[in-house]
Amino acid sequence: MGNDVFLLCPFKNDNEYRECDEEISSRFFAWEVKMEKKLTLQNLLDIIKTYDPDAVDMVTKAYNYAEDLHAGTFRQSGEPYITHPLEVAYILAEMHADRDTICAGLLHDVCEDTKATLEDIRADFNETVAHLVDGVTKISKMNFSSKQAQNLANTRKIITGLTSDVRIIIIKLADRLHNMRTLQFKTEFKQKENAMETMDIFVPLAYYIGAYRIKSELEDLSLRYLYPEKYFRIEEIKWRVEEESKHCLMEMLQTIQEILSHEQIPHEIKVRTKNIYGIYKRLTEGHKLSDIHDLLALKVMVDNIKNCYQTLGLVHSKYHPINDKFKDYIYNPKTNMYSSLHTTVFGPEGRLVQTQIRTFDMDKIASFGLTAYFDINKGNARKIMQEELKNKYQFFSSLLEINSVFADNQEFVNQIKNELFSDKVYIYGINGNRVELPKGSTVIDYAFNLESDIGYTMVGAIVNDEYKDVDYILKNNDRVRIISDELSFGPREEWIAKAVTTKAKKRIREFKSN
Repeated sequence: MGNDVFLLCPFKNDNEYRECDEEISSRFFAWEVKMEKKLTLQNLLDIIKTYDPDAVDMVTKAYNYAEDLHAGTFRQSGEPYITHPLEVAYILAEMHADRDTICAGLLHDVCEDTKATLEDIRADFNETVAHLVDGVTKISKMNFSSKQAQNLANTRKIITGLTSDVRIIIIKLADRLHNMRTLQFKTEFKQKENAMETMDIFVPLAYYIGAYRIKSELEDLSLRYLYPEKYFRIEEIKWRVEEESKHCLMEMLQTIQEILSHEQIPHEIKVRTKNIYGIYKRLTEGHKLSDIHDLLALKVMVDNIKNCYQTLGLVHSKYHPINDKFKDYIYNPKTNMYSSLHTTVFGPEGRLVQTQIRTFDMDKIASFGLTAYFDINKGNARKIMQEELKNKYQFFSSLLEINSVFADNQEFVNQIKNELFSDKVYIYGINGNRVELPKGSTVIDYAFNLESDIGYTMVGAIVNDEYKDVDYILKNNDRVRIISDELSFGPREEWIAKAVTTKAKKRIREFKSN
């Protein structure tokens, strides 16, 4: 989780800081559980009716099915167990998930915790629902010598499940989100254990499918249990900044609205605040609060890409931009397909305000990632999601590589964490192409992660106009040109140990074995 020491926002005087500190401490030590209003089946059906009224009968059947099977069992909160799958289903319905996914959310624990079998679900519902339930059902502990071995196998099953149907991960993320929302009923040890597992496994998975809303909430909930005092302190500081900036943001929002209305550009503008963990991470990296220019941001949604760039020009004509804070994720999307224009400008009162400009569909994808296709593509969503994952998400091919190379579950999980779930660096080729690599990657990794075979004839590289050996560790935003020699004898055996990525190691081994 990073360095324990970071610089907090300075207050006007020591008395103000002490008052704030005392307030936060009292909130921490008197941490009371606030029970939310209980969901009902009708709440779930009401939201489903807004986008798929024909699903009501099937969902009702799944709820009654799960309620009967879980009857007489309770959660540690004292609530009937059915409240958990109902909450999971509701989270899925908020994403406008299809009926099979919602039914699987309602039934996701029945094979694990009741007498029901997959064959029963297949007979009473359909093959798809049974497949999804199987994907999120833990492997029986009877098959393992230890709890750790079982956990590793289950982690592998969950991660690889998305290769057959990404909805498995979506259900599991909804399941984990509700469990984290109710983590206060666990022991302190289990709270920290679950929070750390969430940060290690589920937050990266949410990132890779672009489910930012889920990712952000999981991060904040995890931080709350891992470092509660820091969580509450940052929460307080964030609230103060929001209050101080409210007038400035509303003035800027209204001004941009007037400009876009005058230009007859269909639009919607919202205020976005950075999540607490995002602030925490920047502070632990040594930044001051004043350095975090995206603490508050305006999200401007328009109807098409052409109007995104026109809006950018209009904003810059009114508010002076900071040149090195502009990022074009429309031309060059992130590896999880996040698309948007980011610009930081001097707003009213000289405040720095990040402005994010995107289409309405981009905004859905920015919030929900692949799950946005439930809403965008409706009945064809599952097929589209799987095709997008396979063809556009670098994570997918890397996962397949790791799964094929590492038979041992411990080695598989370790490589996933080190290669896919670690911090990233972005490397640029001479033609402007961008490659995402795990931090610590070398020129070897870059060369063998390109689509070409240039790695087999590589003898060195030009990195930012300087010659570097093949084992040079790349830094973020490095520009690389591979030097090749057709007369070379190919990659050396020692390159395997110097490579970080599975793809590079695998391609070198294959070359040496031929």
